[in-house]
Amino acid sequence: MESTFDVLIDSFIADQVGIVNQFLTTELANHLKDNLLLLQSNQQLFKAGIGTKAIIDPLKKVRGDKIFWLDRLHNDPYENAFFDLMDAFIIYLNATCYTGIKSYEFHYTLYEKGTFYKQHIDQFQNNDDRKYSMIFYLNENWIKADGGELCIHQLNNIKTITPNNGKSVFFKSNELLHEVLKTNKQRLSITGWLKTN
Repeated sequence: MESTFDVLIDSFIADQVGIVNQFLTTELANHLKDNLLLLQSNQQLFKAGIGTKAIIDPLKKVRGDKIFWLDRLHNDPYENAFFDLMDAFIIYLNATCYTGIKSYEFHYTLYEKGTFYKQHIDQFQNNDDRKYSMIFYLNENWIKADGGELCIHQLNNIKTITPNNGKSVFFKSNELLHEVLKTNKQRLSITGWLKTN
């Protein structure tokens, strides 16, 4: 487990964007994907908002995803296994990089065909609690024609990341402008933030 953490952290230090292909085991990723699809079939996902007041974007001009927050109070074994993994990662991150992370928040994310999320920064203007963004992809057999790439805008580069199953991405919430390109089929992930409060 720590070797996976090291790959993610080392690639972040080298390039501002940490990427590792199997942060989640295939088994855990599949169970979390099943949870997300069940929530969708039960119509429990809700339109994501914009900003601290979660203003809904009804015409989907900025973002078109639907979300559902993970919570230990759900007492779901797979969500709890995910949280256990995140707890271990934060202990390791704080011990090796002195980041001072104290909490986190994560939600399931579903983009339907034709949706996207325009360029944005993950930190709110009036709240700087979010320090690091993390994304965990839950898409099997994803190919280039499916679209839906995460594009991260660096100073002299645009990094394009495909949302393949099990892949995880890690970057500072207040530094990198990023976007989700239009997806040509349903796109699933868990998205969240490591926080100092």
